Amino acid sequence: MTSNVFPSQHPLVAHKLGLLRSVETKPKKFRELVREIAILLAYEATTDLEVEPIRVTTPMGETDARELKMGIGLVPVLRAGLGMVEGIWEMVPGAEVWHIGLKRDERTLQPMQYYANKPVAPQVQLCLLLDPMLATGGSAAATCALLKSWGVTRIKYIGLLAAPEGIARLQAEHPDVAIHVGAIDSHLNNIGYIVPGLGDAGDRQFGTA
Repeated sequence: MTSNVFPSQHPLVAHKLGLLRSVETKPKKFRELVREIAILLAYEATTDLEVEPIRVTTPMGETDARELKMGIGLVPVLRAGLGMVEGIWEMVPGAEVWHIGLKRDERTLQPMQYYANKPVAPQVQLCLLLDPMLATGGSAAATCALLKSWGVTRIKYIGLLAAPEGIARLQAEHPDVAIHVGAIDSHLNNIGYIVPGLGDAGDRQFGTA
């Protein structure tokens, strides 16, 4: 796997992914796990954020500190990506949230855009693309293309699971986009689902399976 693909090695991510995959996990618990894993993955994906020095006053005096230098945009792909927003937003409450609506044509497996919340005056230098499943890679690649057309110059993908086919497509179309995922699974089946995967992340979050 090339250097811009980062499957998590964190034991907590592995543990929570096991719970997430289980058919016994109900929607409420599933949503909680998505939120928790998203926080852990975002922590790993943001270790290189730029900061600048500041001075702060503590109860015992002044000291040197650092604050984020860059604006961040969170871009959940509707609807499955919604569950990843809340936890990450708690860590970076100043982040902007942009919503992109894409659904897959089940016949062609190609993405179809139905909604795009283009910011009027974006103040971000980095967008975190949030989409639980990097399966065929079509939705992620299309979202990256849309963001770049809006002027975004730096994008990182964060997802729960990826298939090699989806990674290959995203790398081919957007080699500058770093890919942070909980795990890389075996392959796609004949209807474009990740194997072993966890099923449909949107349906399992929202109880519509």
